[in-house]
Amino acid sequence: MDINWPDIISLVVATILGGAIGFEREVHNKPAGLRTNLLISLGSCVFTIISLNFAGGEPARIAANIVSGIGFLGAGAIIQSRGSIQGLTSAAGIWIVAGIGMACGAKFYFLAISATVLALIALRLLTHFERKFAKEQGDKALFNQDD
Repeated sequence: MDINWPDIISLVVATILGGAIGFEREVHNKPAGLRTNLLISLGSCVFTIISLNFAGGEPARIAANIVSGIGFLGAGAIIQSRGSIQGLTSAAGIWIVAGIGMACGAKFYFLAISATVLALIALRLLTHFERKFAKEQGDKALFNQDD
């Protein structure tokens, strides 16, 4: 059996990028941390590689099922409690990490890296903006600190 180095590289890149987002979530004690995001990215990459290598298969069919399955995981991350909803950012993070893994599996590395950088910006830099804006407006509902 020959080693398919391009696929191994895809798996490694997916692991690193999913791990980067997961690490950010883990450091800030958020749901769906390092292992979860890393495994979602890696799993999406594996399924994408498999779907692209099926002889006569339809890659779009497996991609659509990855998106559906991730939607199910994301829905599980959302919790309604006492009139507020928590976990939406975690659910969105799960969704983008799956997309990053799929991009890696399809060898779209620039897309995957760009999406990772933008996701990290959204998770960290926009949090500071939201807090400042909410404080200025006096509207605590704008920013949910529990997610």
